[in-house]
Amino acid sequence: MTSCPAPAGRPRFDIADIVRQHRAALDAEVHLTLAQRRVLSAIALCRTAALGGHVDVCRSCGFERPAYNSCRNRHCPKCQALRQEKWIATRTERLLPVRHFHVVFTLPSELRALGLCYPREVFGALFSAASETLLELGDTRLEARLGITMVLHTWTRELRLHPHVHALVTAGGLATDGSRWAPSNRKYLFPVEVMGTLLRGKMMAALRALHARDTFASFEEFADPEAFDRLMSKLARAKKWIVYAKRPFKRIDHVLQYLGRYTHRVGIANSRLVDVRDDTVTFRTKNGKTATVTPVEFLRRFVQHVLPDGFHKIRHYGLYAGAAEDARLVAQEHLGPASPRTELATATTWRDQLRDVTGHDVERCPRCGEHVEHRPVPAAICRAPPVEAVAT
Repeated sequence: MTSCPAPAGRPRFDIADIVRQHRAALDAEVHLTLAQRRVLSAIALCRTAALGGHVDVCRSCGFERPAYNSCRNRHCPKCQALRQEKWIATRTERLLPVRHFHVVFTLPSELRALGLCYPREVFGALFSAASETLLELGDTRLEARLGITMVLHTWTRELRLHPHVHALVTAGGLATDGSRWAPSNRKYLFPVEVMGTLLRGKMMAALRALHARDTFASFEEFADPEAFDRLMSKLARAKKWIVYAKRPFKRIDHVLQYLGRYTHRVGIANSRLVDVRDDTVTFRTKNGKTATVTPVEFLRRFVQHVLPDGFHKIRHYGLYAGAAEDARLVAQEHLGPASPRTELATATTWRDQLRDVTGHDVERCPRCGEHVEHRPVPAAICRAPPVEAVAT
């Protein structure tokens, strides 16, 4: 695979190119789910003439540039920036003006294989167990209802499977009787050992309930009737379930910056690709290190982080739940004025929103700054979509 120099400000390599060239080889080696096939097809077609588009034309200087539509798939590394900023703008109006803790709940390694086969059930159970842990401790230790936003990530920097939930939690909550705001300790929310113990109990109870309903009937490792009980015994004996907690953010804008880093992130961005060849893909991991794998192995790691259709990886609980709007407003009254609306929240069109996010005005010519016209893409510019991209 060869690469032409990228335009200024754009990554040199594109995951879409890897998909287009090596999709067939991946299909031959890996049994892909329907959701995974759809994601690969969307990424391969993203911002190509196959999805349609327009040509930006400047009458002043003669500048012309085709602009193709994006796929808008939530797993596409090129389609998240604007969606992320729009989501943050919306959440700004609901965020309570208090400190927020960052807590991470990690699925034990013993459950990763099960999660890979049953992501909807296992990851859903992780959301439930983690949120119930926080809400229960808020009720028993603070006698208050917390505000919680959770985001599921399933990857490491090497793209290996590592399911964990990032939780943004208010440093306190609305008192049970609604009479006041009950703050938490300024330095920590709850002891991590207590959170880990509760998480383990709730997660194991959820797994037992799923097993009793024969949810895992087709899981090969449970072909032995005693295998599930052995797994439960192993999980029960584990000394610690990993729960990580950071000190709270002091300012609301820091909370929003944090949300921006986590809410719509995908497993890997194009900017992390260091080198792409016919037989290898090299990408940045962490601490200045890189990893090199075959293109098929790269795609295999990538697709294991595709979530089931309709599965919500961002969820809200307690005061931040949609059904708790009245309670959130009461808490807001105790805490003070709501956060001001952002420019993005008041932007009327996607072009205005894009300008606010990137500073790039698609209505202006990049060469002379004059207004540009948007014309339909001429048939001569269009090309047929790659065969491997549309295969399902």
